[in-house]
Amino acid sequence: MAECLDAVKKCLREFPKEARELYLNETVPYLEEPPSPLEFYREWIGPNKPCIIRNAFNHWPALHKWNPSYLRERVGSKVVSVAVTPTGYADAVHGDRFVMPEERQMTFSSLLDVVEQKEERAGVFYVQKQCSNLMEELPELTDDLETHIPWMSEALGKLPDAVNFWLGEASAVTSMHKDHYENLYCVISGEKHFILIPPSDRPFIPYELYQPATFCQRKDGTFEVVDEEGADKVPWIPLDPLNPDLERYPDYRLARPLTCTVRAGEMLYLPSLWFHHVRQSHGCIAVNFWYDMEFDIKYNYFQLVESLSGTVGML
Repeated sequence: MAECLDAVKKCLREFPKEARELYLNETVPYLEEPPSPLEFYREWIGPNKPCIIRNAFNHWPALHKWNPSYLRERVGSKVVSVAVTPTGYADAVHGDRFVMPEERQMTFSSLLDVVEQKEERAGVFYVQKQCSNLMEELPELTDDLETHIPWMSEALGKLPDAVNFWLGEASAVTSMHKDHYENLYCVISGEKHFILIPPSDRPFIPYELYQPATFCQRKDGTFEVVDEEGADKVPWIPLDPLNPDLERYPDYRLARPLTCTVRAGEMLYLPSLWFHHVRQSHGCIAVNFWYDMEFDIKYNYFQLVESLSGTVGML
């Protein structure tokens, strides 16, 4: 039994090395213009590799229109869903809990008052609802951009499952996680800072099970953590890549994160199943397009690696 376990551990350690040698880049490359649908599928989607694409949406009016005064005039009275947390970490491990943000309904103008520091409120505010909130809550803004990326839609043979709008404070952080989507992330203003880890490094990424809970702000402005009664435990990554606890999670030393900054007018292709952690400049505005991934043999292989990583980690 011990010999078999050691053999599996060795395979899991060698597997990411082989991926890096065979096809992964050491940095996130730039494309100076959008590729053809066939080229993008062949060179990036198929190999599951990220890239940053320039000059992909220069024609969007949003690039020069979306400033606070325009947004106040266009959608200031609209009520939007805003994630509010005490520290900026929403959907993240907090002590022995997986804690989700307080979802607050407020007008867009009220949000801008907080972001522009015209009004002081306790907590960190972030528009991050990922249920196609651009289309559902702010359809008035869709005249300023495309609601899908034509060459991506043609490459995949489908339209995006969701189009999301992002705006928040610099303290707002997206903790390390992965998604089952092919993601095109377009920065309209400001910049986003990504830490990316390929799916092949899954053996080095720790997961633990947590009681789900939600932040709730008290009348005095402080926050409490309220458990979600009767909810199943949530598997989540407890490690912070900005300050990893290598004594507790020594295998993370073997991971090879990529870092990149996506600036205004640039688009990041974030492939499905890549682990990512995101920070931003204050008031950064972005729109992303989620296309459902293909649940094909690559997904099967990832599930196998994930199952083996979890099993070995428990032994």
